[in-house]
Amino acid sequence: MSEGDRQSVVVEREIAHPPAKLWRALTQPHLIAEWLMANDFVPDVGHRFQLRGDWGGVLDCEVLEVEPGETLSYSWNHRHADPAFDLESVVTFTLTPTAAGTLLRMEQAGFRPGQKQALGGAKYGWQQFFGKLEQLLGRLDEGRS
Repeated sequence: MSEGDRQSVVVEREIAHPPAKLWRALTQPHLIAEWLMANDFVPDVGHRFQLRGDWGGVLDCEVLEVEPGETLSYSWNHRHADPAFDLESVVTFTLTPTAAGTLLRMEQAGFRPGQKQALGGAKYGWQQFFGKLEQLLGRLDEGRS
């Protein structure tokens, strides 16, 4: 199977906050835990970390790219008891300043053709994560977190 057979989930949302505030929420572990998952993230290329979901799952990750205020990319790998359900993907966040704030683009790439359930779960999950992210950014405005 070629890389071209792989599918991606892309979510874009214009967020009424500046890129610097969004960058904080994407790169500070205590803030990531509020909108995504518990973690031991450090924004250094090559840093290996885990995201721990409230469902008990663990994602093994590695920071691949850091361009402060612009791009953040890391591997997003989940091992399953049945290797057919293993997921090896890459999540990339891109921040683009806009007149109203920031266009946040997230792409999770690497879903194999047989991973329809994982693909559907990611499409749903990222919408939920982005909703939590926007709530967090609003609380940061109020001086909390």
